[in-house]
Amino acid sequence: MFKILLYPISAIYGLIISIRNFLYDYKILQSTEFEIPVISIGNITVGGTGKTPHTEYLVDLLSKQFTVTTISRGYKRKTKGYQEVQVNSLASAVGDEPLQIKSKFNDIQVVVDENRVHAIKIIQIQEASRLPDVILLDDAFQHRSVSAGINILLIDFNRPIDVDQLMPVGRLRESKWQMRRANVIIYTKCPQEISPITRRIIMKDVNLRPYQNLFFTTMVYQPLTPVFPNKAIGTPKLATDRVSVLLVTGIANPEHLRKYLSNFTENITDLKYPDHHNFNNSNIQQIEQKFAGIESENKIIITTEKDSMRLKDMDLSESMKANLFFIPLKIKFLDSEGKNFDEKIVTYVRENKSNRDLHKRKSKKAN
Repeated sequence: MFKILLYPISAIYGLIISIRNFLYDYKILQSTEFEIPVISIGNITVGGTGKTPHTEYLVDLLSKQFTVTTISRGYKRKTKGYQEVQVNSLASAVGDEPLQIKSKFNDIQVVVDENRVHAIKIIQIQEASRLPDVILLDDAFQHRSVSAGINILLIDFNRPIDVDQLMPVGRLRESKWQMRRANVIIYTKCPQEISPITRRIIMKDVNLRPYQNLFFTTMVYQPLTPVFPNKAIGTPKLATDRVSVLLVTGIANPEHLRKYLSNFTENITDLKYPDHHNFNNSNIQQIEQKFAGIESENKIIITTEKDSMRLKDMDLSESMKANLFFIPLKIKFLDSEGKNFDEKIVTYVRENKSNRDLHKRKSKKAN
């Protein structure tokens, strides 16, 4: 009954989004194009599709050859406007995902700003030595105010959009017809193998256009990692140590992580919070009480890497610091498709990089 009441809201929402896209399509609302190469990573649904691991893949790929800057709005941060993320920034001030990227890639510039155009304009007037060769826009598929050279659209393999509906009835941020704006479509969180028939069905569902490339990726869990390396009790081996786990998550879809952990232990206690949850002292007390209540001498707390960024903001006990771990995520392209993807991305940046050199010359003249 309640869902029926949401349909009128969904219709109004869809109309507003359609009008907005129409205004951009017909240049009534203008998209700003920059001389610096820009790559956008985003999705068409709410919930986790793996944007951060895919952004990290791009950073890792490109930072080996180019100077990289990432821009995010810094979802759920308690600040506004332009800020450059530092390794010692608080997640509450810059957002958990930007802080996670900066923590892994210390040498790149990570910026948060809800206004991407404003952020890029500030970046452009930096001293010439700091000008990036390429800008990565995180979660920006709907942010049409910036014209990206490559639009990467992520879709969760386990949540097909062909049967989905617009918010708030379903999970779609906009009509699936808007997939036409993407240059690259990646189905994420796939099983290790996909049959040729399934691939053909997906190609039909997305109505793949001649200018679009379709890829498939899977998530690869990395070794257990202490949140506080200097405080940790020692890192247990999940495969052999038979640990009991308190699984603390504040992400959209924690089922994948739980399923992975169930391969190693049956003793998993769940403590779930909303996506991007800002932990408070009451939550920390709840976590510690739950952990104390687990009747096992060999027990640890496991969280996601993103959640660990927010937990580090809190005043944690020494015992919790010693037993708190996360499991990093990486992506892997299926069937060696990564080489084709890498070549497409690197070629785009290399061919457009000359514009960055033009900015440098202009900056020198101005000085």
